[in-house]
Amino acid sequence: MLPLQLFGPGGVLDQLVAGAGRFVAQAITFLLTAAVVYVVGRIVVLPLVSRALRARNVEPTLAKPARKATLALVVFAAFAVAFAVAGFGNLLTSLATIAAALTLAIGFASQDIIGNLVSGVFLISDPKLKIGDWVEWDGNAGVIEDISFRVSRVRTFNNELITVPNSELANTAVTNPVAKDTLRIPFTFGVGYDDDLDHAKAVIVEEAEQHDEILDEPAPSVRVTELADSYVGIQSRFWVEDPARSDFVRVKSEYVQAVKERCDAEAIDMPYPYSELTGSIEVERVGATPAND
Repeated sequence: MLPLQLFGPGGVLDQLVAGAGRFVAQAITFLLTAAVVYVVGRIVVLPLVSRALRARNVEPTLAKPARKATLALVVFAAFAVAFAVAGFGNLLTSLATIAAALTLAIGFASQDIIGNLVSGVFLISDPKLKIGDWVEWDGNAGVIEDISFRVSRVRTFNNELITVPNSELANTAVTNPVAKDTLRIPFTFGVGYDDDLDHAKAVIVEEAEQHDEILDEPAPSVRVTELADSYVGIQSRFWVEDPARSDFVRVKSEYVQAVKERCDAEAIDMPYPYSELTGSIEVERVGATPAND
């Protein structure tokens, strides 16, 4: 057996120093290459992608994830090129094997996250659901501010920010009141049983026709829809144009107030439920002495 040489040319210490020097040189090359590729990608590739998206009038719902995906590709390309230039071929192969094993393990442990990612892809690609839309689901309502690959963010009308897992929106019936060019709004008025229903229906329709922001075509309509305990329900159905831009909540409020004031002026009763107690109460004094004759 040859003696182990620690010092001198070709010794173990010399080999360690040479190996460490090569690793430091490779590490510096790796960092410089990754930095250069990343900076070039941020300066050149991202602006090109942004201009291409604007030129094609891509909706913000698709544009924001596209920019994020482009940045992720730039980072991936920076590391891949840096590994190749620095000569870390064997290290890259080992890292790929480790990454594959980690991906498999994480996949089993993170099924909900993967489900949200898949749901996010479907939401982003859905042209009927986009940033700026008013949505309603499971008793919640608000305006979509952002759709990412894992979660969506919805701003409520109380200016609260809700972070919603994408799987919840993808697997739930979502209402979009402003998706179409027109929107029909129903409202039920209650009038008294002794009132003239035809007169009340005429008043409700006339007030709808007099409002500038309620459409004449389709025309407003009314129907008797219920016989409640204290009133007869008359449902008014009217249409507004461009609900995404118009304040149809204000239109509804103004219309309901106008009908109420008109009914008051024409003595049309709008009763409210109340309870009436009947009978008598006898009070007996305990321990009272009967009066003497």
